[in-house]
Amino acid sequence: MTRLVAVLLAVWLAGCTSAPITTSGGVPIDTSRSARAQDSRVLFLILHYTVADLPLSLKVLTEDEVSAHYLVSDETPPRIFRLVDEGRRAWHAGASAWKGHRLLNASSIGIEIVHPGVTLGPDQERIHPPFPEAQLQALIPLVRDIVERHRIRPDRILGHGEVAPSTKEDPGPTFPWRRLAELGITPPWPEASRVAAQRERFEALLPDIAWFQRTLAQHGYAIEASGQLDGQTQRVLRNFQMRYRPDRFDGLPDAETAALLHVLTNPVQLP
Repeated sequence: MTRLVAVLLAVWLAGCTSAPITTSGGVPIDTSRSARAQDSRVLFLILHYTVADLPLSLKVLTEDEVSAHYLVSDETPPRIFRLVDEGRRAWHAGASAWKGHRLLNASSIGIEIVHPGVTLGPDQERIHPPFPEAQLQALIPLVRDIVERHRIRPDRILGHGEVAPSTKEDPGPTFPWRRLAELGITPPWPEASRVAAQRERFEALLPDIAWFQRTLAQHGYAIEASGQLDGQTQRVLRNFQMRYRPDRFDGLPDAETAALLHVLTNPVQLP
């Protein structure tokens, strides 16, 4: 009986002893303690469109010198491909910046959406097609999941054109930013009554270009304060308008753009 008890005790102890944890290189490590002072390395979520169909998008994002963590297809129903593990850096944002943060590949997750970007109409006019509803129904839960797991701030959910306006404009003027705001994923949409009041003020006296550059920088864009309506300023204005006034995105300063900027950079202070 004593021998049987000893054997059973040995088996039980063996079952309670977990295998030692090692690194991938075989170095033993102790994980019994964990630091309180830590958070995710992921600060931003960047949304893109591919300007290509699904086969070409997959080829480019898996075989070329560009990548993204996720690709949302335009199939029915859409598929979500994970191309890069979230713990690794994808090469999707390039020369990018937002509110002092630069080279955002290292601190962001990138989602590519299969979408043509721009098509040409019968008179060679540029047309920005809408995003299919089924594709958005697949994308939105993915965005929510990433944001919740990494605790990404709403104001750090951005388009590629916002963080790299010199060369990019995706996800373009038909992406439903307002819908994401109404769902509570991105910051609240500028209040219409406040925008209208400020628009009336700016219609009487439009701010100079230096004001637009300062306020765009305050909002988050990397923009040089040249004091001139130069190419960089027009590209930044165009991207700003694509998100907040997608019915007209000519890249020119006007009273409505100024009003939107003012409201966004001067939020109402709650008591």
